[in-house]
Parts: sequence; structure tokens; C-alpha cells
Amino acid sequence: MDARHATPRRYAQVVIGSHLILHGYGHWLPNDPRGSGSEAIREEKLADLGPLHTGRRTTQPPHKELRRFYRQAEPRLDAKVLWFDPAKRQAVGEAFARVAADCRYTVWACAILANHAHLCVRRHRDDPVTVWRAFAEGSTQWLRRFADVPADHRVWSSRPYKVFLHTPDQVRRVVHYIQANPAKEGLEPQNWPWIRPYDGWPHPRQE
Repeated sequence: MDARHATPRRYAQVVIGSHLILHGYGHWLPNDPRGSGSEAIREEKLADLGPLHTGRRTTQPPHKELRRFYRQAEPRLDAKVLWFDPAKRQAVGEAFARVAADCRYTVWACAILANHAHLCVRRHRDDPVTVWRAFAEGSTQWLRRFADVPADHRVWSSRPYKVFLHTPDQVRRVVHYIQANPAKEGLEPQNWPWIRPYDGWPHPRQE
């Protein structure tokens, strides 16, 4: 076929990867002033803290308002808010590596921060929610080795957050975004040895 008349590849209908975000328990509530992916406030004890804003708000609230919201929210939570110090971030990274190896997930980028984590994962026979839960559950078990993380302590929020990626350009943008996240929090660059650099999959040789 003449290359000039070939039909351009169409990626839009095919999911080639997912951007997964794991929020630490209590760090992003359904009625967070910044907005959230939640469609309902399931816990009545949080309802009077503010209205539900579905989706990320275009105009973000000032830090003062956000701090006030969480000062009021934290005493109502079932467990204390958990922050990930360097030792915990390392433990999460080790757990993620085990999950990726055991489940044969290809991970193109990962950032583990003070209160959340990002993963960019190639399409797999497991759906993105199953993949999210595998990383969440695997790292929860690993973190319970720490004295300040009791066996019944929730580590991650229960709501999976995922964004489907349809094109190589979308994957590259997410990979770059994830790689830049540690510096935004004043952390050292994270170079996890189990990450596979993105090569333009599913058509690396044509890129």
C-alpha cells in the first residue's frame, strides 16, 4: 500500500496504559475543597465539613482554607492520618516492586511522596481497578511492619483513582509529570530499578 494513502493509526479507542494515584488515608476526602472524583459523601460525620465538588475545581482554594478543612476533618477519621517518611517511602517502593514482579505489571513511572503515590502502568489483562488494588494491598501489608502502622490501620483511601491513557504522547506526558513530582515536594529524584523506561509501546519501532 502506498504510504501516502495509508490510514493513520488511531489510538483513541484503545487504552494502552493507566495513570494510577493512591492517596494516603485521610489526605483527600470526598468533599475536599480542591474537588475530588467522589460522587457522594458516604460518611455522615464528614458531611457538614463542606459540599461535594465532583472533579478538580478550576479555581483552587488557598492553603489556609485547605488546612482549616483538614484540622476539622482529622478528629473525625477512623484512624490517624499517615505520612510517608523516607523509610516508609522505601518500603512502599519495595512492595510495589514485588507486586509488579508477581503480577507481571509493566510500570513506566512511579513516584512515592509524603501522602500519595503515582504509577503509570501499561495495559494488562487485569483492569486498572484490579491493578490499583494490587498495589494498594501489597504496600499496606509491607507498611504494617512499622510500629506506628497497626494491623487495622487504613493506609490508602478506599477509592481507586485512575486515568486512561490512549496515545504514546499521553503516556509520555504522564511519565514526565510523575518523574517531576518528587522535586515539587522538595524530595530527591526517585530512580526505582524496577521501572521500565517507556519506549513508545505499542509501536516503539514506528515512533
